[in-house]
Amino acid sequence: MLPQFTHRNPTLTYRLIILLSLGLITPLGFASKSYQGVLAWWVNGYAGGALYEVFWILLILLVWPQASVFQTAFWVLIVTSLLEILQLWQPPFMAEIRSTFWWRMLFGNSFSWWDFPHYLLGCFASWICLEYTRAKIFLKKSSQN
Repeated sequence: MLPQFTHRNPTLTYRLIILLSLGLITPLGFASKSYQGVLAWWVNGYAGGALYEVFWILLILLVWPQASVFQTAFWVLIVTSLLEILQLWQPPFMAEIRSTFWWRMLFGNSFSWWDFPHYLLGCFASWICLEYTRAKIFLKKSSQN
């Protein structure tokens, strides 16, 4: 259900929805690292990768709501995939940086081929959901004019 003020300021509505989504995705991403239930091995190791992509896409679109959702998802996938490949590079100074909590949370500290399908899943799901959301908000405004 979209807020009633959608027709007045669709960009504000879009940003609020993105902000609320970030408020849900961020703690889920952190929680995925310590989850102990069913499929814990998958949630701990890989589900966070999909949430990681969603986080970056939402953050970029919060700052630049007019940006193309597809292009944002595409470039987030490219950059995060390059960061994943960079995990293969292990000079001593990078090992020290990667040992910090915030680096591990934001960029990881080990390489896994299995992260790539989950990155793709997160980008694809974000693209579909955000295109749908954007269409509902902005098409509603144009149909009311």
